[in-house]
Amino acid sequence: MATVYLPDDAAAIAVGADRVAKALTEEAQKRGLELDIVRTGTRGMLFLEPLVEVEKDGVRTGYGPVAPGDVAGLFDADFLSGGDHDLALGAVEELDWFKNQTRVTFARVGRIDPLNLQQYEAEGGLKGLRKALEIGGEAVVEAVTESGLRGRGGAGFPTGIKWKTVLGRTEAEKYVVCNADEGDSGTFADRILMEGDPSTLIEGMAIAAVTVGAEDGFIYIRSEYPHAIAKTKAAAKAWEAAGWLGEDVLGSGKRFRFHVRTGAGSYVCGEESAMLESLEGKRGEVRAKPPIPAIHGLFGKPTVVNNVLSFAAVPQILADGAKSYAGYGMERSRGTTAWQLAGNIKHGGLYEAPFGITLRELVQEIGGGTLSGRPVRAVQVGGPLGAYLPESMLDLPMDYEAFIAAGAMVGHGGVVVFDDSVDMARQARFAMEFCAAESCGKCTPCRVGAVRGVETVDKIIAGSDVSENVALLEDLCETMTDGSLCAMGGLTPMPVTSALRWFSEDFDVGGKTR
Repeated sequence: MATVYLPDDAAAIAVGADRVAKALTEEAQKRGLELDIVRTGTRGMLFLEPLVEVEKDGVRTGYGPVAPGDVAGLFDADFLSGGDHDLALGAVEELDWFKNQTRVTFARVGRIDPLNLQQYEAEGGLKGLRKALEIGGEAVVEAVTESGLRGRGGAGFPTGIKWKTVLGRTEAEKYVVCNADEGDSGTFADRILMEGDPSTLIEGMAIAAVTVGAEDGFIYIRSEYPHAIAKTKAAAKAWEAAGWLGEDVLGSGKRFRFHVRTGAGSYVCGEESAMLESLEGKRGEVRAKPPIPAIHGLFGKPTVVNNVLSFAAVPQILADGAKSYAGYGMERSRGTTAWQLAGNIKHGGLYEAPFGITLRELVQEIGGGTLSGRPVRAVQVGGPLGAYLPESMLDLPMDYEAFIAAGAMVGHGGVVVFDDSVDMARQARFAMEFCAAESCGKCTPCRVGAVRGVETVDKIIAGSDVSENVALLEDLCETMTDGSLCAMGGLTPMPVTSALRWFSEDFDVGGKTR
């Protein structure tokens, strides 16, 4: 029986993967062939989806992007034996996009059936959790700290410090919470991991729980991710049936119960305290800090809060050793992360690489430049609240401190590309409009400032008292940055001020009418 691998993550399904699977099954039946279709996560090359892979002698040959109408021709070309065809790509793991990556967190995504625990364990799964149970909490925290792992949710806070704080608390009741409310435009790494290898995430959360002494873990997944929710629930159920979760984790005597919760549709719940409020059944509004969640978190108890990629990095850190993980990256930005290429780009998708890779490498070499073929004018990194960077800054290394020094942020690793047809004044307006729509409304600088921001940019676009309104906009941005309660209002000015700084001609700062 021939085996064919085909993704069933949301991106692949959106462009017809289910229809391709149906066509493959029907065509095989017509020809009297036995076919085993294994649904996997995406390899991350979204520009090639639906991607069909056929394994022969341990090598997977890819064909893509495949439409249902291509299926009969693939059979005619004997693709099950690696036959030549116009859609043939060769060995998938030898493609430039794939072979130049450093796959650590995403090593299994696209290779295995996401719900097959035997495959997961055969590909190195559970090594981290077993190691954590063997060495104990203090040693785990030491390893996570030594690895240099920082929060992949955007803030870049050292993960080991969070865990150490919760470990040191004496309360009997503690929690582990994963914030999977991935809401930034141009980001999809959390979704790809949850749909392609949810066990890695569950293992990371289990390690955190046994480390700090928590018995319950919650994952808060955005409601717009139904496939990720279903996959994570199914994986957790399989873990419980295997005895890897529940009342006796891997026979250790430690308890860890795993709960999946669906988000309430609020962008602000990407902020940890607002997410905790939502988990408790309240309106998703940010909390004033201090106290921090590590001391007073879910239901007022000490809580480890990390995002998907932070938890998912931990199993490999323990399995391979902290020094191995810390060997990737640069300066204080250690390890790898998932760079997500989106917007006007020829080759969009997920590319895992160490910190230090340049923005130019990601956009021009890996992404292939703009899809339109026009010159790159601006790149926004870090979601809708990230800075707009001009083409002249594409040699900036992807590093937390380098970006901060440039007045930007790495954020969750989203990279959105714009060509030279973009109007940056309208992009600045979008930032304010987005904040006005998504603000939780708790603090005045964010709630009112964003609305005033839209009005002011509109006046600039209309050519009304341009110089005066630009000055007013800059003052408003300063107020929002300094006075907002959380990053929603505090970071909204970043795309606005960067657009003013690098693309002033789009605002006619000299006082000319647009």
